[in-house]
Amino acid sequence: MARKKAYIESEVIEKAMNLFWRNGYETTSMQMLEKEMGINKFSIYASFGSKNGVFLQSLECYKAKLNGLLTKLKESEKGVTSIKTYFYDFLEFSKNNEFGKGCLITNTANEIGEDADAEIKKVLTDFTNEVRDIFKESLQIESSLSNTSLNQKADYLIIAMFGLASASRMFRPAQLKSYIENTFDNL
Repeated sequence: MARKKAYIESEVIEKAMNLFWRNGYETTSMQMLEKEMGINKFSIYASFGSKNGVFLQSLECYKAKLNGLLTKLKESEKGVTSIKTYFYDFLEFSKNNEFGKGCLITNTANEIGEDADAEIKKVLTDFTNEVRDIFKESLQIESSLSNTSLNQKADYLIIAMFGLASASRMFRPAQLKSYIENTFDNL
Protein backbone atom coordinates (compact mmCIF):
# COMPACT_ATOMS: atom_id res chain seq x y z
CA MET A 1 0.00 0.00 0.00
CA ALA A 2 1.31 3.44 -0.96
CA ARG A 3 2.18 5.80 1.84
CA LYS A 4 0.38 9.10 2.15
CA LYS A 5 2.54 12.18 1.67
CA ALA A 6 3.18 14.05 4.90
CA TYR A 7 3.66 17.34 3.05
CA ILE A 8 1.88 19.58 0.60
CA GLU A 9 3.79 19.81 -2.68
CA SER A 10 2.95 23.47 -3.33
CA GLU A 11 4.31 24.44 0.09
CA VAL A 12 7.58 22.56 -0.29
CA ILE A 13 8.03 23.90 -3.82
CA GLU A 14 7.62 27.46 -2.55
CA LYS A 15 10.35 26.78 -0.01
CA ALA A 16 12.57 25.35 -2.76
CA MET A 17 11.81 28.34 -5.00
CA ASN A 18 12.97 30.74 -2.29
CA LEU A 19 16.13 28.70 -1.77
CA PHE A 20 16.95 28.71 -5.49
CA TRP A 21 16.11 32.44 -5.65
CA ARG A 22 18.55 33.22 -2.81
CA ASN A 23 21.36 30.84 -3.70
CA GLY A 24 21.06 30.07 -7.39
CA TYR A 25 20.52 26.79 -9.19
CA GLU A 26 24.10 25.56 -9.29
CA THR A 27 24.89 26.36 -5.64
CA THR A 28 21.74 24.71 -4.30
CA SER A 29 22.49 21.12 -3.34
CA MET A 30 20.13 18.24 -2.67
CA GLN A 31 21.10 18.44 1.01
CA MET A 32 20.10 22.11 1.07
CA LEU A 33 16.80 21.25 -0.62
CA GLU A 34 16.11 18.49 1.92
CA LYS A 35 16.68 20.86 4.80
CA GLU A 36 14.73 23.78 3.30
CA MET A 37 11.82 21.71 2.06
CA GLY A 38 11.67 19.62 5.23
CA ILE A 39 11.48 16.33 3.32
CA ASN A 40 14.04 13.63 2.56
CA LYS A 41 15.74 12.84 -0.76
CA PHE A 42 13.48 9.85 -1.34
CA SER A 43 10.40 12.08 -1.13
CA ILE A 44 12.03 14.70 -3.37
CA TYR A 45 12.86 12.09 -6.01
CA ALA A 46 9.45 10.40 -5.68
CA SER A 47 7.55 13.68 -6.13
CA PHE A 48 9.77 15.66 -8.49
CA GLY A 49 12.17 13.17 -10.10
CA SER A 50 15.37 15.15 -9.64
CA LYS A 51 16.87 18.49 -8.69
CA ASN A 52 15.91 19.66 -12.19
CA GLY A 53 12.34 18.58 -11.54
CA VAL A 54 12.26 20.57 -8.29
CA PHE A 55 13.75 23.55 -10.08
CA LEU A 56 11.28 23.40 -12.96
CA GLN A 57 8.40 23.31 -10.46
CA SER A 58 10.06 26.21 -8.60
CA LEU A 59 10.14 28.23 -11.83
CA GLU A 60 6.43 27.55 -12.32
CA CYS A 61 5.78 28.71 -8.75
CA TYR A 62 7.82 31.86 -9.36
CA LYS A 63 5.98 32.63 -12.60
CA ALA A 64 2.64 32.19 -10.84
CA LYS A 65 3.69 34.71 -8.19
CA LEU A 66 4.95 37.19 -10.78
CA ASN A 67 1.81 36.68 -12.83
CA GLY A 68 -0.08 39.20 -10.67
CA LEU A 69 2.25 41.96 -11.84
CA LEU A 70 2.06 40.78 -15.44
CA THR A 71 -1.73 40.64 -15.34
CA LYS A 72 -1.82 44.20 -14.00
CA LEU A 73 0.43 45.26 -16.90
CA LYS A 74 -1.64 43.39 -19.51
CA GLU A 75 -4.89 44.88 -18.25
CA SER A 76 -3.61 48.45 -18.12
CA GLU A 77 -4.35 50.82 -20.95
CA LYS A 78 -1.64 53.29 -19.98
CA GLY A 79 1.01 52.05 -22.42
CA VAL A 80 4.55 53.08 -21.52
CA THR A 81 3.44 54.35 -18.11
CA SER A 82 2.16 50.89 -17.23
CA ILE A 83 5.51 49.32 -18.21
CA LYS A 84 7.33 51.82 -16.02
CA THR A 85 4.97 50.97 -13.16
CA TYR A 86 5.77 47.29 -13.75
CA PHE A 87 9.49 48.05 -13.30
CA TYR A 88 8.79 49.73 -9.95
CA ASP A 89 6.34 46.99 -8.91
CA PHE A 90 8.98 44.39 -9.72
CA LEU A 91 11.44 46.05 -7.33
CA GLU A 92 8.89 45.79 -4.54
CA PHE A 93 8.08 42.18 -5.50
CA SER A 94 11.73 41.12 -5.37
CA LYS A 95 12.61 42.98 -2.18
CA ASN A 96 14.39 40.85 0.36
CA ASN A 97 15.85 43.44 2.70
CA GLU A 98 17.60 46.68 1.80
CA PHE A 99 18.50 45.00 -1.49
CA GLY A 100 16.37 42.82 -3.74
CA LYS A 101 16.75 39.17 -4.65
CA GLY A 102 16.67 40.00 -8.32
CA CYS A 103 14.56 37.83 -10.58
CA LEU A 104 14.75 34.05 -10.38
CA ILE A 105 14.58 33.86 -14.18
CA THR A 106 17.32 36.49 -14.66
CA ASN A 107 19.49 35.08 -11.89
CA THR A 108 19.30 31.65 -13.49
CA ALA A 109 19.94 32.96 -17.01
CA ASN A 110 23.05 34.73 -15.70
CA GLU A 111 24.22 31.58 -13.94
CA ILE A 112 23.72 28.69 -16.32
CA GLY A 113 25.98 27.88 -19.22
CA GLU A 114 25.52 26.47 -22.68
CA ASP A 115 25.45 22.92 -21.33
CA ALA A 116 22.46 23.61 -19.08
CA ASP A 117 19.39 21.41 -19.16
CA ALA A 118 17.42 22.09 -22.36
CA GLU A 119 14.08 22.11 -20.56
CA ILE A 120 15.29 24.73 -18.06
CA LYS A 121 16.66 26.88 -20.90
CA LYS A 122 13.34 26.59 -22.72
CA VAL A 123 11.35 27.70 -19.66
CA LEU A 124 13.65 30.71 -19.22
CA THR A 125 13.45 31.65 -22.90
CA ASP A 126 9.68 31.18 -23.14
CA PHE A 127 9.03 33.28 -20.05
CA THR A 128 11.37 36.06 -21.19
CA ASN A 129 9.66 36.11 -24.59
CA GLU A 130 6.26 36.25 -22.91
CA VAL A 131 7.24 39.30 -20.86
CA ARG A 132 8.79 40.93 -23.93
CA ASP A 133 5.56 40.37 -25.87
CA ILE A 134 3.56 41.97 -23.06
CA PHE A 135 5.90 44.98 -23.24
CA LYS A 136 5.30 45.15 -27.00
CA GLU A 137 1.51 45.00 -26.55
CA SER A 138 1.69 47.80 -23.99
CA LEU A 139 3.81 49.92 -26.32
CA GLN A 140 1.22 49.49 -29.09
CA ILE A 141 -1.50 51.06 -26.96
CA GLU A 142 -0.29 54.61 -27.37
CA SER A 143 1.95 54.35 -30.36
CA SER A 144 1.73 54.18 -34.10
CA LEU A 145 5.26 52.82 -34.42
CA SER A 146 6.15 50.33 -37.12
CA ASN A 147 6.38 46.69 -36.13
CA THR A 148 10.18 46.94 -36.44
CA SER A 149 10.31 49.89 -34.02
CA LEU A 150 7.94 48.16 -31.61
CA ASN A 151 10.17 45.06 -31.63
CA GLN A 152 13.28 47.15 -31.05
CA LYS A 153 11.70 48.99 -28.12
CA ALA A 154 10.36 45.73 -26.64
CA ASP A 155 13.88 44.27 -26.92
CA TYR A 156 15.33 47.36 -25.24
CA LEU A 157 12.83 47.04 -22.39
CA ILE A 158 13.40 43.33 -21.76
CA ILE A 159 17.15 43.91 -21.69
CA ALA A 160 16.60 46.87 -19.35
CA MET A 161 14.45 44.61 -17.15
CA PHE A 162 17.28 42.06 -17.00
CA GLY A 163 19.62 44.87 -15.98
CA LEU A 164 17.23 46.11 -13.32
CA ALA A 165 16.76 42.60 -11.90
CA SER A 166 20.52 42.14 -11.64
CA ALA A 167 21.13 45.64 -10.27
CA SER A 168 18.43 45.25 -7.62
CA ARG A 169 20.66 42.74 -5.85
CA MET A 170 23.32 45.31 -4.99
CA PHE A 171 22.30 48.89 -5.71
CA ARG A 172 20.39 51.26 -3.45
CA PRO A 173 16.81 52.41 -4.11
CA ALA A 174 17.87 55.87 -5.31
CA GLN A 175 20.22 54.32 -7.87
CA LEU A 176 17.53 51.92 -9.08
CA LYS A 177 15.03 54.76 -9.40
CA SER A 178 17.56 56.67 -11.49
CA TYR A 179 18.08 53.57 -13.66
CA ILE A 180 14.34 53.23 -14.30
CA GLU A 181 13.85 56.92 -15.00
CA ASN A 182 16.78 56.96 -17.44
CA THR A 183 15.50 53.80 -19.13
CA PHE A 184 12.18 55.46 -19.87
CA ASP A 185 13.71 58.84 -20.75
CA ASN A 186 15.68 57.02 -23.45
CA LEU A 187 12.75 55.00 -24.75
